[in-house]
Amino acid sequence: MNYYTNNFLETKKLGEEIVKKIKPSKRGATVFCLKGDLGAGKTTFLQGFGIGLKIKEKIQSPTFIIMNRHVLKNNNFKNFFHFDCYRLEKPKEIINLGFKEIIANPDNLVAIEWSSKIQKILPNQRTEIVFETIDQEKRKITVKIIK
Repeated sequence: MNYYTNNFLETKKLGEEIVKKIKPSKRGATVFCLKGDLGAGKTTFLQGFGIGLKIKEKIQSPTFIIMNRHVLKNNNFKNFFHFDCYRLEKPKEIINLGFKEIIANPDNLVAIEWSSKIQKILPNQRTEIVFETIDQEKRKITVKIIK
């Protein structure tokens, strides 16, 4: 499904709306793989996730620390994990952070920026979100469920 946003506020709002519709998987974590160039709106979209999940802290991309975990209350999930693979050299680096255990747990909602860097270890069941820059403000956001 394709969505078009005209500014960062609409991109954030789309993230908020999508996360409110998500139900946990019984086969492991619910995983979102975000792809797009720098500045395409991946983190802005996930800030909307944070609003929809009622996370109090601001969602920031964990570019240097690779992973952030947010404990959720009054939600379908117990944890929201936000990974940023931009600086990874090898998929092994994320495995050392407990990635396989995290994606095996149905209580977890996982968002992975720059997921193409760990393509070989992504779960088969996931949602891919591709961000395309149309101009400085406008984005085309394609959501595809992979089973």
